[in-house]
Amino acid sequence: MPSQPSKQLETFPNPNPDRDYEIKFESPEFTCLCPKTGQPDFATLHITYIPDRTCVELKSLKLYLWSYRNEGAFHEAVTNKILDDLVAATKPRQMEVFADFYVRGGIHTTVRVRYPQAAPGSAPVPFHEETREFPFNS
Repeated sequence: MPSQPSKQLETFPNPNPDRDYEIKFESPEFTCLCPKTGQPDFATLHITYIPDRTCVELKSLKLYLWSYRNEGAFHEAVTNKILDDLVAATKPRQMEVFADFYVRGGIHTTVRVRYPQAAPGSAPVPFHEETREFPFNS
C-alpha cells in the first residue's frame, strides 16, 4: 500500500545523547497552498538541530511535510508550525527551520525560526548567509 501524508512525527532514541552533534535535513520539494489564491507555493526547507534524547525518524518527517501539500498556509505560519511540531516531538537542545520559498509575483521570501528563541532584547544569533548555516555553538 502506498504511503499517505500524516501529521504524526515519529522519533527514535538518540544513539549518542551525551554528545552535541548536528543533524541537517534538506527538503527541496516542500509544497503548501497560498491561503489567498489557492495556488501552490514551493520551498526548500532546511532543518538543523542538535538532538537531546530523541531524533526524528525520516520517513515520518517526509510524510509530515507531505501533509502540507493541500493545506493553505502563509509562509510565516507554516514555518513556525513545522518548528513547533518538531520541537514538541523531539525536544531538541537546539533547532532551526529555514524555509526558502521560490519567487512568486516577483518576491522571494525566506523565513527562519529557531528554538530556543533569543531572549527579548538580546541580539539575534548571527547567521552565515553565504553558507546558509546556523552557528549553534558560536
